[in-house]
Amino acid sequence: MNKILLWSVTAALAGFLFGFDTVVISGADTKLQELWHTSDVFHGSVVMAMALWGTVVGAIFGGIPTNKLGRKKTLVWIGILFLVSAIGSSLANDPWTFAFFRFLGGLGIGASTIAAPAYVSEIAPAKDRGRLVSLYQFNIVLGILMAFLSNYLLRDAGENAWRWMIGIMAFPAFFYTIVVFTIPESPRWLLSKSRISDAKTVLEKIDPTAKIEDLLHEMHLGNDNENNKGETIFLKKYRFPLLLAFLIAVFNQFSGINAFLYYAPRIFAEAGLGESAALMSSVGIGITNLVFTLFGVFLIDVLGRKILMYIGSIGYIISLGLVAAAFFFKWEGLQVPIFLFLFIASHAIGQGAVIWVFISEIFPNHLRASGQAFGSSTHWVLAAIIPSMIPFLFSTIGAAAVFLIFAIMMVFQLFFVIFMMPETKGKTLEELQETILK
Repeated sequence: MNKILLWSVTAALAGFLFGFDTVVISGADTKLQELWHTSDVFHGSVVMAMALWGTVVGAIFGGIPTNKLGRKKTLVWIGILFLVSAIGSSLANDPWTFAFFRFLGGLGIGASTIAAPAYVSEIAPAKDRGRLVSLYQFNIVLGILMAFLSNYLLRDAGENAWRWMIGIMAFPAFFYTIVVFTIPESPRWLLSKSRISDAKTVLEKIDPTAKIEDLLHEMHLGNDNENNKGETIFLKKYRFPLLLAFLIAVFNQFSGINAFLYYAPRIFAEAGLGESAALMSSVGIGITNLVFTLFGVFLIDVLGRKILMYIGSIGYIISLGLVAAAFFFKWEGLQVPIFLFLFIASHAIGQGAVIWVFISEIFPNHLRASGQAFGSSTHWVLAAIIPSMIPFLFSTIGAAAVFLIFAIMMVFQLFFVIFMMPETKGKTLEELQETILK
């Protein structure tokens, strides 16, 4: 188990780079616009958003290398993308070069949401799979916190402080790229490519008592491998897992989580908080996110995926309803930050802990990377669209209506959890394949 934990943590470090890369740009935001004299539209859509569009592209196409090259090689290339992105964007002298290297980092983020959860889910024992895969989400949250802290510590590093803020990510990216070479390839991926002797070697490292014949039998490779060739996730028999991946990704973003994270200062300003109070509230949100993500990691294999989603859904409905009421009735003071802390806690213990685990479990072995790519790209396309609409929606229908819409969407998520979502706790990937595809 110690080896599996070490390999899972190593693969999940891709999530740390994901979180760090996503947030580190916030420290350079205003400085870059002043430096290059760019318009608000260009700065927002090119300089700031290019990494996000890279993420969408990486999520859509990341299943291809994950399937063709393997989980391990794809993770190595993800590390290289992050490394090149950090160095290139920190040395850039114009907005287009900067945007190009940020796009490369975005490709790494998108691909990591496919390759890392798929890899960990395939090497982990059924009883520990949720906890181990959710280490990816924990690393995302940890990376976000470290980026905020890094930006704060480097804020006075001279006129080119922004270069240090962005360039410092080269150090964790280099470390990750080196250590990911030490992990073995996924035995299930090796078996899907008929590399039985290689799979046997890896399986013996994971569990000396395990028999390759048993895994082969579970995967039905002896009979079905030829029949599986050329299959896609869009076949009629895979409609249910496809719908599950689509809906959990849609509800994740219609909670308003990314819209809130991107526009927290604006939301706090709308609630009447001053600058210092908004800053303190942002720190509190980061801590709340980390603490409740830890709870989610520890509870996901104890309580199960559905129970965490129940807790998260009810917490969403209460907190978003209270935020909407606070804006509607113009409550002032610390009520809105407190309600938003509850919202972040609900997300961290529910959707935050569950989404990447769940999507990595519900597809058959030979289509796991493609299924991950579909769920991940649905998530990231909405993560690009919904936050971009927030300034317009706030100025037209108002913050109260926006948060009310999010609260109503979470009622629909609760129905999804009650009536559609299967429990995946404690079952092997092959057992899940049998039950979900019935």
